[in-house]
Amino acid sequence: MKPDLTFAILLGGELVPDERVRSLVEGARAIAADSGMAHAAALGLWPELWVGDFDSAPDEMLSRHGDVPRQAFPAEKNFTDGELAVEEAIDRGATRLILVGAFQGPRTDHAIYHLLQAVTLAEKGLQVVLTSGQEEAFPVLPGSFELSLPAGSLFSVIALTDLEGLSLEGAKYPLDGIDIAFGASRTISNVATGPLRVGLKSGRAILLARPHDFSGH
Repeated sequence: MKPDLTFAILLGGELVPDERVRSLVEGARAIAADSGMAHAAALGLWPELWVGDFDSAPDEMLSRHGDVPRQAFPAEKNFTDGELAVEEAIDRGATRLILVGAFQGPRTDHAIYHLLQAVTLAEKGLQVVLTSGQEEAFPVLPGSFELSLPAGSLFSVIALTDLEGLSLEGAKYPLDGIDIAFGASRTISNVATGPLRVGLKSGRAILLARPHDFSGH
């Protein structure tokens, strides 16, 4: 059996580096994607590789982290810097990926891509978590899993396809094997009441959580 190996992928979106984020990346190896290197010091990480075209990394950052091995790519390429970092982590044996700074950056297209990429990676058997500190995201595929969310915190399930047999336990508004149409809003703004158990018969979705937002309590 392949041993568990966690990689933190440092992306260019915003990050609130609280203890919950630090616990996610504790013991992880790290790869930075371009300006995502800015998150390394706040998380106590020293990336083993820095990839990208370096068009968004300022000169001061490039100088300060001059000892980190780099893998440079041209600006005109067929992959995002984040995807290149993920592929490097997988080549190095990653079984679990923490995508740090995956939201709230200047590029909405990149943020949406990270969510879709997470589902694709999960379908390949990798465990994937996306975080900005304020928000977290988890792929939802057929099967079941449990999340530890603070009681009273907000979460939503975003259907990426029609969903069959969606179940939620440990939620203010539980579900028991319900079908949800793609684009339906029924699963927006739920509230965790304890450990959240998620089950799905078929389909693809993303669970977006706000672990510090208790406005729905």
